[in-house]
Amino acid sequence: MSDTGPSPRSAAPRTVLISGASIAGPALAYWLHRYGFAVTVVERAPALRTGGYKVDIRGAAIEVAERMGLLGDIQRASTDMQTGAYVNDDGKRIATLPADIFGARVGRDDEIMRGDLARILYERTRSDVEYLFDDSITSITSITSITSITSTPSTTSITSITERADDHREVDGVTDFDGADGIDGVDVTFEHAAPRRFDLVVGADGLHSTVRRLAFGPEERFVRHLGAYISAFSMPNELGLDREELYHAQPGRLICAYSSAGDPAAKGLLVFRSPRLTYDHRDPQQQLKLLEAAFEGVGVAGSPAGGWGQVPRMLEAAREAGDFYFDGMQLIEMDRWSHGRVVLLGDAAHCPSPASGQGTGMALVGAYVLAGELAAAGRAPEEAFGRYEKEMRGYVAVNHALARKFAREMTADTRRQIRFRHLMMRILPYLPWKNVIAKKIAEDVQRAALAITLKDYPVPNRAAGPAPAATRPTYAA
Repeated sequence: MSDTGPSPRSAAPRTVLISGASIAGPALAYWLHRYGFAVTVVERAPALRTGGYKVDIRGAAIEVAERMGLLGDIQRASTDMQTGAYVNDDGKRIATLPADIFGARVGRDDEIMRGDLARILYERTRSDVEYLFDDSITSITSITSITSITSTPSTTSITSITERADDHREVDGVTDFDGADGIDGVDVTFEHAAPRRFDLVVGADGLHSTVRRLAFGPEERFVRHLGAYISAFSMPNELGLDREELYHAQPGRLICAYSSAGDPAAKGLLVFRSPRLTYDHRDPQQQLKLLEAAFEGVGVAGSPAGGWGQVPRMLEAAREAGDFYFDGMQLIEMDRWSHGRVVLLGDAAHCPSPASGQGTGMALVGAYVLAGELAAAGRAPEEAFGRYEKEMRGYVAVNHALARKFAREMTADTRRQIRFRHLMMRILPYLPWKNVIAKKIAEDVQRAALAITLKDYPVPNRAAGPAPAATRPTYAA
């Protein structure tokens, strides 16, 4: 679908390569196709990743989903969580509240499994967008074209000469695009596919972005560790949960098990405090060892660690799960999100960590803004990138602050703090001002979710592909 030669200097960019087929990438592909771009999405995984934990769609993200025509699909695939409860070591519920209070959801806010949202976006784009699964980018190099006009008495010929930008600088082995005036596109090589040239490249490939590493430098320059790690995985629903989430707190640890609508399995979520750890983020065996060390003895009868007796079974399920996830609670902070014709989107640009609960919503909003600015800019993508950053920066800053706050609060320091939290949860339903307190709990989250005013971009001049009939996802038993 992409061009094999340089784009004419006078033409607007029209071929776009997006790295990453999770949420941000397909959402951007949806909008770019509607604006007339030819889009290719490359994804390292051999097929669409349908695992993951539940994610919230709030505030501005709800508005974007509605503009995409996806809000009905999201509502039909909602987790429909009903209650949340804290449990003691014996698994007894000691404080139960409506799930929306736990999730700080109000109004049209909703919650969906990450894999279900990825599937919805993929189904909406697969007929209009080229997907390259089981592949990844290995190099990106900006190119320029120099146009010379030669006149003779009888003819005038225009010759385009393509070359690599002379003013690229090598910094730690990474091509630096700063100062490369007149960049016309990007040459890309892949692990498996043949090399190709695109007008634009978008890194929507998450916290550990390959595009960011290739175009901006090592990940370590941009990661800010928030002092905790999180793991999520599928597990048998031995507790018989029905749209309920159970929480168990220990000093420096948080344990959660839940079951969402339509899924016979349950999900486990384990969080623990820790300084930054060294491990291979693509090696689940290393990650499992770290997780097991962090929860060693928890829930084991007679162990001084104490804790919910379900924890050993959860660790066993983590070892067996096909969708095991483990990563740090980390922010990505960058001075800029674009170099030349390469731009970052979603977690690759500004990961707010799972602590914020806002990463998915920010991905949807960012895709809408980036596509709209590119469509409005026409022949000046670099200007579009600048306006995209200007629109998003304040929104990102508020959500990063929220992540820092929640990362500290997710785990308690002492058992005394845990007992106090349980007491407050237990008495909240009986307080006459409970609705005011519930509103206050959600206030910070809602402020972050609404920290951007969406612009109305030009109406796309072509219709999106036909949307398949949406039904609640089905799961294997």
